[in-house]
Formats: sequence, structure tokens, C-alpha cells
Amino acid sequence: MPQVNGGAAGPSASSDVAAATASTKRNKPQYHAFTQQQLPACKPILSPHMVIPVLAFVGLVFIPIGLACIAASNKVVEVVYRYDTKCVPGNMLHNKVAYIQNASIDKTCTIVLKVPRDMKRPIFIYYQLDKFYQNHRRYTTSRSDMQLRDPKQAAAITEFCKPEAYAANGSPIVPCGLVAWSLFNDTYSFGRRRGRGGHAEALTVIKSGISWRSDRGHVFGNHVFPKNFQNSSLVGGGQLDPTKPLSEQEDLMVWMRTAALPRFRKLYGRVEADLGAGELLAVAVQNNYNSYSFAGKKAVVLSTTGLLGGRNAFLGRAYVVTGVACFALALLLTLLCLVFPMREEHLLLRGSHLGR
Repeated sequence: MPQVNGGAAGPSASSDVAAATASTKRNKPQYHAFTQQQLPACKPILSPHMVIPVLAFVGLVFIPIGLACIAASNKVVEVVYRYDTKCVPGNMLHNKVAYIQNASIDKTCTIVLKVPRDMKRPIFIYYQLDKFYQNHRRYTTSRSDMQLRDPKQAAAITEFCKPEAYAANGSPIVPCGLVAWSLFNDTYSFGRRRGRGGHAEALTVIKSGISWRSDRGHVFGNHVFPKNFQNSSLVGGGQLDPTKPLSEQEDLMVWMRTAALPRFRKLYGRVEADLGAGELLAVAVQNNYNSYSFAGKKAVVLSTTGLLGGRNAFLGRAYVVTGVACFALALLLTLLCLVFPMREEHLLLRGSHLGR
């Protein structure tokens, strides 16, 4: 009886297998120790004889570095004065929002700062805000970087600039967005005097060079001018000079570099003068910024700088704590080795590993 499938399928099947084998061999990747994960590797056995010296060395290095950082931070002289409550009249303390929103009330107040130690030039002036969340996503995205950089893109406002995107007449706002709209607008002027009744000598606050060079040269355009800014019925913060390009308005540049934490400081200016210990500074504050709506706090800060910048002891303390922890672990492991010495099979295992 003739075969229906067997005879015809035999040679065909064998040829298909041969073709598949040839294809497999032809597509087989070239052998390499890297692709096969067969390269020699270091696999140390962490014995006490290795770990204890490493921990002691780390502690020996970290503790002096931390102490040096703390010493550098302590050399920085800093004066901080919170004025958001001090600059509100006593009869308006129960309704601070009404006070700050009333344009007929004079917002000028004078505070006196005492210099605790000698402060060498330059002395940097900062304003500090608390409970202001510049890191909120809706807030940080409410801007148009193309508009800030290119005058031809003045009308290129994305939907994220709303509600500060267009003026009442439909023309675009430059710069648009909530970040620019909420520009800080408190002002400070300083005078020095030797005693309580002494004559005050004015100190010049330099406002140039407080922003990043990259912001002046690349982020904010030389030919972009403010338009329709703070013209709506709800004014957010400071005003901008419409005759100056954005690349020259450094207060705006400093403000628009948003902070990561709800408490932050931003550079207001600097004073190129030396101040002696015990000197009194009369600071005339224009208390205009509405931090009372969100229960925020405002403070003025005067600070010198050190090798590591401003006053911040966290880095030094972190180094010291890490170094002390390493020393403590080294001591603990040493005591454990003395109380529970290594057995003979552990030593043989370590010796066989080192002999490879």
C-alpha cells in the first residue's frame, strides 16, 4: 500500500532540520568571556582583620574633616531678625491680612540689629521666608522659559501660565506665570550708628551681581521687556521696570530660581563695608509682602561667608557622626574578636581564599 505522507515527509523533514541547524550555527554569537560573565572578579571574604582597619581609617579621616567644617561654619557671623509680626501695628495684630492689603496704611517700620562679632566685607543680605512652598508642582511649572529668553516668543504662553497668562484685554503677560507674579517686594535700607542716640550713617546696598551669570546670559533675554505685569485686579507681589530688559532685573532672576524647601533664603544684596562688634544697625523695612495669608514668616538676614559658604554646621556634624560610628563599630568588632576568636576552620577558609 503506497505511503501517503511518510515517504514524502521524510526527506523534507530532514532537510528542514539541517537548514534550522545551519541557521542556528550561523546566528550563534561569538563567544566572549564578558558576554558569558566569566571574567575574573574579586570576591573578598570580609574578615575582622580586613574590616576593623578600614573602619578605623574611615573614622580617622572623617572626624578631622568634620571638625574642620564645624570650625569654618562657626567663623561665619550671622544676624537673623524676624519682622513679620514686629512690623504690624498693635491694633492690627488680630487681622494681619487686612493690614497688608490696605494700601492706605504706611508699611514702613524700623528695626535695630546689633552686630555680635566683627563682620568683614562683603556682608550679604538675604530675605528668609517660611512656609512658602516654591517646590509645589503647580507653582514651579507656572512659567514660560521660551518667553523669558526670546522676544519673538513673548506670546508663546503655555497653559501652565494660567491664571497669569493674559491680561484683561487679551494681550500676553510678560513674564507670565505664578512664579513671577508672586515676586517678593519687601525692601530694606540700612544705617549704622555707634549708640542708641547716635547719628545713622547710610550703608549702600549693592543689588548688582546677585543673580547667576548663566541666568543673565542665557535664561533671561536682553531684548525681553515686561508687559502687562501686575496689571490685573489681584496683585501678587513686586513690580518690574518696563524700561529694563529681564536680563537686568536681578531680583526677578533670584526669585524665579525656585527653592526646594518651604524655608529658604534668597539673596537681596550685599554691603561692601566692615562692621564692628557691638555696632547697631537701623533697618528701615517696607513690609509689603503678604505672607500673612498662608501664616508664613519673614526675616532679614545679614551674613558673612567662609571657606564653605554660609553658616551651616550640618555637613561637619554628619562627618563627625559618621567617623564616630565607624570607630565605635571597629571597637565593637575588636571586642567580639577577643571574646569569640576565629575558629581553625575559619582561618583555613580565609587562607585558602587568599591562596587562589
